[in-house]
Amino acid sequence: MRKGEMTRQAILDEAVRMARYSGLSGLTIGSLAAAADMSKSGLYAHFKSKEALQLACMERNGEQFIDEVIRPALAKPRGITRLQAIVEYWMQWYSHPGGCLFLAAAAEFDDLPGPLHDFMASEQRELLESLARIASTAVAQGEFPEDTDVFQVAQEVFGILLSYNWMSRILSYPDAADRAWTAFNRLLDSLQS
Repeated sequence: MRKGEMTRQAILDEAVRMARYSGLSGLTIGSLAAAADMSKSGLYAHFKSKEALQLACMERNGEQFIDEVIRPALAKPRGITRLQAIVEYWMQWYSHPGGCLFLAAAAEFDDLPGPLHDFMASEQRELLESLARIASTAVAQGEFPEDTDVFQVAQEVFGILLSYNWMSRILSYPDAADRAWTAFNRLLDSLQS
């Protein structure tokens, strides 16, 4: 990686960290320049606008999610083991200081048309499709019935993860993880009976 690319990635890592606390709307070239110990003009040369910075921040967040959640899960054996792994890694993802930037962006941009909304919606669709593909490996392995609606499984797993995030981060329930795993295991049991 070239020096300019390394600098840009370091800036975006800081942007993701900041946006987890302040949301994308609170992320500005000025605040990021101060945090990255750069001039505004130096930072502006990398992004040109607040919206470009916000989009780049979401892209970097997506890359981090792939590195921390998707790739490790895909390294596990196909089927239920892989589905369990993605739930485990995703729950760890939610424990990042400041929370999940995907969820913050969803709350910020769900009703606002434009590139940030479109990017956020596209990323969420891809996550659901990834869950469905992983569920389909359980079908292919014979762990789920052939007629399993893998997109329904994906939506239910996604719902369990969203509920876990809410219960653990917003409500600080100490048993949130146990309850999420109970819900997940009930889902598995319903598919295997």
